[in-house]
Amino acid sequence: MAYDFQVVVDSSDPHTLADWWAETLEWQVEQQDEAFIKDMVARGFATDDETTTHQGRLVWRTGAAIRHPEPYSSGKPRRVLFQHVPEAKTVKNRLHLDFWVGAEQKDAVRDALVARGATFLWSQSQGPHSWHTLADIEGNEFCVS
Repeated sequence: MAYDFQVVVDSSDPHTLADWWAETLEWQVEQQDEAFIKDMVARGFATDDETTTHQGRLVWRTGAAIRHPEPYSSGKPRRVLFQHVPEAKTVKNRLHLDFWVGAEQKDAVRDALVARGATFLWSQSQGPHSWHTLADIEGNEFCVS
C-alpha cells in the first residue's frame, strides 16, 4: 500500500518561510481558522502565548503549511509543514527539496530566487542533467533543475 505524506521543515520563523516557499512553488499558504484558535484559547485548550499575528491574521505560533493545488487521490493535501524549533540550523540538510522548472528556465529561476533572498550555493551536472543548489531564506538547501 502506498502512503500519502507531508514534508516537515524545521524553522525559526515558520510563517515567513511558508510565505516564501508558497510563492516559490506557486502553492497556497494553508489558511488557519481564527475562530477555532480563539475558541481553543477561550476554552482553556490553548493560551494566547501559543498564538501570534501574521499578516494581520491570528495564527498558531508554532507552524504554518503550504498546499499543492491538487490533493492526493485520497483527498489528503500535498503539504509542506513549517514548524518552529528554537535552535538555529547549523549543518547541511540530510533531506532537501528538488523542483523542476526545465533546463531553459533554471538560470532565470535561480536569479529570481536570489533576488527574493535565496543564496546561490553551486551548480553541478551529471551526464546530461544539470542543476543549481541554493539555500532558502533560513539556509535550507534545495535544488532547481
